[in-house]
Amino acid sequence: MALIAYDNVDAAAFEATRHLSEDALGVWRDAITRHLDPRSGTRLLDLGCGTGSWSRAFRIWWPEAEVIGVEPSAAMRDRAEHRPVLAGEAGDIPLDDATVDAVWLSTVVHHIPDLTAAAREVRRVLKPDGPVLIRSAFAGRHEAITLFRYFPEAIAVLDRYPRVADVEAAFAITGFTTAGFVQVPQTTAPSLRDAVASLRREAHTPLQLITDEAYAAGLRRMREAAETATGPVIDGLDLLVLR
Repeated sequence: MALIAYDNVDAAAFEATRHLSEDALGVWRDAITRHLDPRSGTRLLDLGCGTGSWSRAFRIWWPEAEVIGVEPSAAMRDRAEHRPVLAGEAGDIPLDDATVDAVWLSTVVHHIPDLTAAAREVRRVLKPDGPVLIRSAFAGRHEAITLFRYFPEAIAVLDRYPRVADVEAAFAITGFTTAGFVQVPQTTAPSLRDAVASLRREAHTPLQLITDEAYAAGLRRMREAAETATGPVIDGLDLLVLR
C-alpha cells in the first residue's frame, strides 16, 4: 500500500502549499536539462503528477513539448492545473509501448508499493535510451531537509521510504543504469517564518505519519526558531537519473 492515499483534504493542502518559486524552479530546470533537451514533438510523462505543478512548469519551459500527467488520486486530478491528466499509477500506466521520451517522478517513489512493477511499466512506455528523472527525499538522507530538524520523529517515517540503492536495484532488473545523482539545493521559503505560516501537515507524508504530540512539539520548536532565524529556507532534495 502507498503511505498516503490522497483525499480531498490532503489534495487541497498539497495544492495550496507545495509549489516552488520561480527561482527555485530555475535551479531544478538547470539540473534537469543536463539530462534532457526537449524539442518539438518530445513527449514527457509526469508520473504521479499530483496537482500538476511540475507539468505546468514543463509546458512553460518547453512549449513545443507534449506533457502528459498520470495520477492515481481523483482528488489530485480534480485540482490539476495542467491537462491532460490521466487516471493511472506507476504499476499500470495508461499509455502505449514506447510512446514517451522521458519520465519524471517528483516525490512519488515512496508511494509506489512495487518498485519493480513500476520499473517494468516505465520501461514499456519509454522510448529506448530515454531518461527517468526521479526527484525525491530518500531514506537515510534527511540532513539537508529543514523539516526534519524540527520534527525529528519524522526521520523514522523517511526511513520507510526507498533508499537510493533500492530504486537503482528495482530499475536495474529492467536494464536501467544510473546516469546521474545529485542533491539539488532549492529555496523552499523566503524565511523560516514564512515556512511556518504556510505549513500544512496534510501536505507532508512524514508529518502525517507521526503522532499528534510529536507534530505539536515540532511546530513549537519551529515557531520558536522562526523568531530569530534569518535568511531563506534552503532544502536539498535528490535527483536520481536512470537510463
